Amino acid sequence: MSGNKIKLLVLSGPTGSGKSELAVRIAEKIGAEIVNADSMQVYRGLDIGTAKPSAQELARVPHHLLGIVSPETNFTASDFRREAAAAITDIDSRGKKAIVVGGTGLYIRALLDGLVDSPDGDPELRLQFADLPGEELLRRLATVDPETADRLHPNDRPRLIRALEVYSQTGRPISAFRSEHAFSGSYYVPLKMAIKVERQELYRRINLRVEQMLQDGLVAEVAAQLALGYSRDLKALRCIGYKEISAFLAGEIALDEAVSLIKRDTRRYAKRQMTWFGKENDIYWLEYPESFATILEHVIEFFG
Repeated sequence: MSGNKIKLLVLSGPTGSGKSELAVRIAEKIGAEIVNADSMQVYRGLDIGTAKPSAQELARVPHHLLGIVSPETNFTASDFRREAAAAITDIDSRGKKAIVVGGTGLYIRALLDGLVDSPDGDPELRLQFADLPGEELLRRLATVDPETADRLHPNDRPRLIRALEVYSQTGRPISAFRSEHAFSGSYYVPLKMAIKVERQELYRRINLRVEQMLQDGLVAEVAAQLALGYSRDLKALRCIGYKEISAFLAGEIALDEAVSLIKRDTRRYAKRQMTWFGKENDIYWLEYPESFATILEHVIEFFG
């Protein structure tokens, strides 16, 4: 503890970099429990395609926030922050250490820095802006929230529409909500680490892992979810792996094409993750498994 703040190890990095295995090894050494920070691993029944930790890993160390909601649930960063905070408080109350592990940068930021406390979305209001060109959206935003407009590009339609939506609902610019609520009052002292993997090696691992997912029964897993009546249009089933296999099961594409698309989209996702985490200036980048002893020493020193 630092004052009343809880110390956390936050382990991030791109998909396929080895976070789950490293987290388990560290947790066993320091008496820690693991809190999932992967936006897809929170869903029940989506195990293979989301690369949840193996049964062996789950048996070695207690894990939290895995498979906690059904696929039709719209689980948000705000929901994650609430559930993760409760899990961390519980872990800390039992004298254990917490390791937050995952590649969803927005979830990690929400937990550590908070979220903008602005109104929920309004689908009807959003439709009013849907057909407007980006330049017109930006022009409208500039008249009511020049601070936000200065930071956005005409092609960034989701953020432009969201900013206009907030102003239309409240009469206040979204920048005002940010200045009041964002990044205030963190409850944690984090040690942020991420696994660094050379890009071509990472892509090789991703391709191999997709092949392994197919061998492990990814097609049957997706078919089982669809058989339960879940729509392939749900957010959970539109994620990488599930949308492509759903298209294959619907007869829209061949299996080979589905697998090729999964590999491509996973590589692209990993690239976006590397860009996101690369912009964080307080992450300790590490090589694993080569530097495990050094990593462990650093973690033990941090928890003190």
